[in-house]
Amino acid sequence: MLDKMTERLDFHGNALLLRAERQRAIASNIANADTPGYVARDFKFADALQAATQGGSGIAQKLGTNGASHAQHIPLPAAQTGTGPASQLGYSVQTQPSLDNNTVDLDRERANFVDNAVRYEATLRFINGNAKTMLSAIQGQ
Repeated sequence: MLDKMTERLDFHGNALLLRAERQRAIASNIANADTPGYVARDFKFADALQAATQGGSGIAQKLGTNGASHAQHIPLPAAQTGTGPASQLGYSVQTQPSLDNNTVDLDRERANFVDNAVRYEATLRFINGNAKTMLSAIQGQ
């Protein structure tokens, strides 16, 4: 019974952690906007949240023991076979070519940063509201 009460909190808790990781990745992209050859990184939030909420590590289940999804693939180093969002980071698609091979589009990164910050705040409000609702139910108000 307790797991049914905390299920929504677990979902929003996972979402909050993933939002924080995505914010960190976007901030890294913005910080390296002037670094020659830097390739912007990001991850698909929906896929990462689905993997996090499936119970266990969705990414680790897809990968074999050596971190490869197929037996003939080259194995990844041990540090990259984790199950966190950092292991799911992909490369952003370049929209504007640059002379120094930097793929950071500042306008897109700023928009992603603000969008993610607003969604992070909304997730915090959901968690706060859910906690207040549980507290009022426990107190009998």
